[in-house]
Amino acid sequence: MRRRTVTAGNLEEILQVTAPAVAPEQAAAPPAAPAPASREDHGLRTEFEFELPRGYVDEAGTVHRHGTMRLATARDELRPQIDLRVKENPAYLSVVLLSQVITRLGNITDVHAGIVERMYATDVAFLQDFYRRVNSEGHTRAAVTCPHCEGGFEVDLSGGRLGES
Repeated sequence: MRRRTVTAGNLEEILQVTAPAVAPEQAAAPPAAPAPASREDHGLRTEFEFELPRGYVDEAGTVHRHGTMRLATARDELRPQIDLRVKENPAYLSVVLLSQVITRLGNITDVHAGIVERMYATDVAFLQDFYRRVNSEGHTRAAVTCPHCEGGFEVDLSGGRLGES
């Protein structure tokens, strides 16, 4: 079996070559208009709001704390593997991955690796945990225990800061 080196430039080409074949009658037919997606149609929640513990400070000094993260796809998890920055430094994987799934941060809609790089470590750690919860557990809740009364309860990590109502 021959191994093939994949670069970011030829990922789309490889995906097209390995895509399943389309029947001639399907290829000739114009694509149908996509049905509007709604939560009621399939019951799957694909976007999750979050609030960063510290917040991202942009060049103008504006603090962005509220954002949205979408569910990751297989492509989102594969693409960083061919990124040269990740190959040079495997720790960069989480930066690239988070930049692909964060759809909004405050009023910033173009979240890229440079933005994630400039976030405080506290916020990056929060986002890594949030990503794991959303993509493996399917929710943003965490079980906690009160240190004083030892009572157990759940908190929603996407909401406000702990102790706020």
